[in-house]
Amino acid sequence: MRVGVFTDSTAHLPLETALDRYQAWGITAIELGTGNFSPAPHLNLGDMLRDAAARRHLKESLARRGMVLSALNCSGNPIHPRPDVAQHDAGVVRDTIRLAEALGVDRVVTMSGCPGSPGSAHPNWVTYAWPPDFAELLAWQWDEVIVPFWSQTAALAREHGAMLCLEMHPCMSVHNTASLLRLRSAVGKEIGANLDPSHLWWQGMDPLEVVRALGPAVGHVHAKDTRLDPRNAALNGYLDTTPPLVPTRRPWVFRAVGYGHDAGWWRDFVSVLQMQGYDGVLSIEHEDPLMDLEEGTRKAAEFLHPIVFNPPAL
Repeated sequence: MRVGVFTDSTAHLPLETALDRYQAWGITAIELGTGNFSPAPHLNLGDMLRDAAARRHLKESLARRGMVLSALNCSGNPIHPRPDVAQHDAGVVRDTIRLAEALGVDRVVTMSGCPGSPGSAHPNWVTYAWPPDFAELLAWQWDEVIVPFWSQTAALAREHGAMLCLEMHPCMSVHNTASLLRLRSAVGKEIGANLDPSHLWWQGMDPLEVVRALGPAVGHVHAKDTRLDPRNAALNGYLDTTPPLVPTRRPWVFRAVGYGHDAGWWRDFVSVLQMQGYDGVLSIEHEDPLMDLEEGTRKAAEFLHPIVFNPPAL
């Protein structure tokens, strides 16, 4: 297993500079953003698809530092109710699948997206089946939008040898174990999970049990922590719209790895992943509002090194 990083975590640095930092921090795998929710600071998707020399340069830059490419990330909403948004985000997903094959990587990290209702302009994340209107809407979303889109996209992934690792993220149709397995059952084994425990804790899930339930459906893993605040949760619960930059008022806040849960928990997490057959990457994602990008990424790497086995440099 390797300690890796989602390069958006150091988006302010040029890629070569970022790679040097990662090497100094002992990081041996990178996950590159290609667009949609990612600003894609280190890669132009269209240029990289067209330019074999650019792809070769990227692979050589990684190889010189003993690094591998773990995944491409194109998280977005390819089933948005606005056709212009859906068309753009779906196009990025499809091009990312094609680029993954060209770069020799078989993991594409993304999100399921969330549709609205017929004729709407905004997504509608249904989390409760009452009144009956919501159950009807949820059935329409799955039957008419979610399964048809991801069936077509999974066929493209199958053609190009990629696994689609969906992050189980709130406000997305696939946000928990049941919805991930539902889509995988309907579409095929090209659908897997990008398992990010930070989003599971504040939804009330136990990431260790989620890993056990998903088993081989775990295709990629993010390393990000969450600190729960029971006092704020006692007032308003964990479904909260307080802006992330006001952490003192929130019932939960993203933290660098080790600042929400201790080393004992993370050792258990790595062990359960290994017992389920996962021997890939823990890709650090930094969204901690209390640390700057480099500090949080470096501290997460330092924390994970004694826990995660890293093979020697290539």
